[in-house]
Amino acid sequence: MCIIMPGTGGFLQPEEVLRQLNIKRNMQVADLGCGAGYFTIPLAKIVSEGKVYAFDVIEQALESVRSRAKLQGLFNIEAKRCNLEIIGSSGLADNSIDLVLLANILFQSPKKIDIIKEAKRILKKGGEIVIIDWQPNQPMGPPKDLIVSQDSIKKMTQDERLTFKKEFPVDAYHWGMIFTK
Repeated sequence: MCIIMPGTGGFLQPEEVLRQLNIKRNMQVADLGCGAGYFTIPLAKIVSEGKVYAFDVIEQALESVRSRAKLQGLFNIEAKRCNLEIIGSSGLADNSIDLVLLANILFQSPKKIDIIKEAKRILKKGGEIVIIDWQPNQPMGPPKDLIVSQDSIKKMTQDERLTFKKEFPVDAYHWGMIFTK
């Protein structure tokens, strides 16, 4: 059964997306641009013996993550405010994270490459970066001039020496891709 999370517009279904990823119970995961925790909370349930680091620039969103985690008895989430456009701002050690999630964050930033560099910096060798963003030419979502194409993300990640692994289905409005370090 799929639960639609409030605030996702009723179409983005994190549990369905996460089932397609190779996530294990003891992983260290970073949710960059976590918002109110649409992916953070389901991730924390999957990595029950690991940890989820939730980062956002908006403190109110992080308070929502903390509150929802507490209500659901999830104590493996660390929520921290930071500007992901500044490399090193997460405070995480180099090569310390198994999986980095960038869901609906890159379209919001003019410094996409810096966010990708921070994701790469914290990712362990062999780890995965999962990027989800808006499809072009759809009736919902951000203005067309903010939508970032899959080709431009492939180019940026290739320039950072990340390896494209695969595309995966998200929904009618989003695309998903996985890259490895």
